[in-house]
Amino acid sequence: MFFFRLLKILRIARHFRLDTLLWPTSRARFLLALLRPVLPQSPLSIPRAIRLRLALEALGPLFVKFGQILSTRRDLLPEDLATELAKLQDQVPPFPGQQAIHIIEKAQGQPIQALFSSFQIEALASASVAQVHLATLHDGRDAAVKVLRPGIGLIIRDDLAVLRVAASLLKTLWQDGKRLKPHEVVDEFARHLEEELDLTREAANASQLKRNFTDSKTLLVPEIYWEYCSEQVMVMQRMHGIPVSHIERLRAQGVNIPALARSGVEIFFTQVFRDGFFHADMHPGNILVNPQGQYIALDFGIMGTLSPNDKRYLARNFLAFFRRDYRAVAVAHIESGWAPAETRIEAFETAIRAVCEPIFDKPLKQISFGKLLLRLFQTSRRFNIQIQPQLVMLQKTLLNIEGLGRDMDPELDLWISAKPFLERWMSEQLGWRALVRNIKEEAPLWGTLLPQLPRLMVTALEQAHRSSQNEGIESLKKTQKKLQIQIRILMAVAFLGLVGLSSLIFILMHFINR
Repeated sequence: MFFFRLLKILRIARHFRLDTLLWPTSRARFLLALLRPVLPQSPLSIPRAIRLRLALEALGPLFVKFGQILSTRRDLLPEDLATELAKLQDQVPPFPGQQAIHIIEKAQGQPIQALFSSFQIEALASASVAQVHLATLHDGRDAAVKVLRPGIGLIIRDDLAVLRVAASLLKTLWQDGKRLKPHEVVDEFARHLEEELDLTREAANASQLKRNFTDSKTLLVPEIYWEYCSEQVMVMQRMHGIPVSHIERLRAQGVNIPALARSGVEIFFTQVFRDGFFHADMHPGNILVNPQGQYIALDFGIMGTLSPNDKRYLARNFLAFFRRDYRAVAVAHIESGWAPAETRIEAFETAIRAVCEPIFDKPLKQISFGKLLLRLFQTSRRFNIQIQPQLVMLQKTLLNIEGLGRDMDPELDLWISAKPFLERWMSEQLGWRALVRNIKEEAPLWGTLLPQLPRLMVTALEQAHRSSQNEGIESLKKTQKKLQIQIRILMAVAFLGLVGLSSLIFILMHFINR
C-alpha cells in the first residue's frame, strides 16, 4: 500500500503540473530535470491556484490540513494561492449523505428516524477527516452531527508512512536533520491525528474546553449530546454565527473588529498559560462569531497540551521578549535544556537581539513573521538549539493566530495585547496566590503522609536491627549509614510538612481576621 500511495502522489503531481509551482532555484531545476520525462509537455489551462487546491484535495486529509495552514499565511503566499487554499477550510468535497446515514445507523444500532426527528442529508460542511450534517433531536433541540469519512484511517496510515520516509531522508541527507527531530515531530502529529479519528476523544476535548470557559464572555463551546456519540459519530449543539474570516459581514452585524482581534489574543494565551490545554486547529473554518462579538469554537479533534514546566518556560520567554530582556531569553533557553549548557550567553543574547529588536513598536501589518521565523531558525542552527516536538502544535497555532489577527485588524499590536495578560499570569504563578494554591493541592498528600512518619521510622529501625544480626561488620556499617540517610529524609519531610501546615494555618487565620 505504501508504494501505491507514493505512485498516487507522483501521478497527482504530474496531472496537476505542480512542477510549475516550484521556485526557479538550482535545486528546483535539478528536480525538474529528473521529473521531466514523466511530466506532460504543456501546462494545464486551469489557473495554478485551483490546480494546487485540487491536488491537495486529491492527495487526502494530511495534505488538506497542510493547505489549511498555508491559507492563513498571506504574508508568505501570493494572494491567488492563499485565497484559493482558504476554500479547503470547509469546502472539501463531501461523501454521499446516504453513506453518512449508514455509518450513523451502524454506530447507534438504530434507524435514523429513531435518533432524529429530522436529518439533513446534504452536508453542511465537509472537511478532510469528517463532515457535518444538521439534524433535530426528538426533544426539539437543533444538533450538528459529525461523521468520519469512510476508510479515512487507512488513508492516514499510508500518508504517515510517507511522512516517516520523508523524515528519514531529511535526517540522513540534511546536516540539520537530526537537530530538527523529524521522527519525533511526525510521531507527535500522528498522535494528534489518532485522536482526531476517535470522535469520543474529540467530544471529551470539547467538554473540557467548555468547562474551562464556563463563565467566559468571549468564547462559547457547544454542548455535547453524549448519548448519541461513538467513535465514528459525534452529536453536539448547533451553534449559529458568522465565520471569523468574513470581516465585512461581521462589521455589518455591528461587531467591533479591533476588540474582537484583542479578545482572540487573550483567549489564546488563557488556553495556553492558564489551562495548558488549547485548541490547536484554529483556522478560520473552525471559528464562528456571533452578533455579540463572542467567538464560537468548533472542531476539537486536535488539542494541544503543555506541562507546568513548558508553561513556565514559555511564559518566561514571552515576558522577556516583551521586555526586550534578551539575556533572560538566552538564560531561559539554556536552563530549560533547549540550548546546550556550554552556550555563551553573551553571544546568544546578541544574536537574539539582532533578530527581535527590529519588530518591536510596529503594528502586525508591518511584521513578517515568516521572515522572523526564518531568521530565528538560522540563529538556532548557529547555536545548536534543540527543536521541542511537544511544542510543535503550539507553534502551528501561533501561525494560525497571526493569520487571523492580520485578517481582522492589521493594526493589531500583538505585543501590547499580550504583555499585560502574561504579567498578570506570572504574578499569579509566583505570588501568594500561587503559595495558597500549591498548599491546598498538596494538603491531602501531607495529611496522609504525616501520620505515617512514626511508623515508617520504626520500620526502618527494625530493618536495621534484623540486618545487624545477619550481616558482618562492613555490611552493618553500610546499613547504619543507609538508615541514617533514611531517618534524615523522614525528619526533613516531617519538618517541611509541619512548615506547610503552619503556613496554611497562618494564611487562613489572616483571612479570617480581615
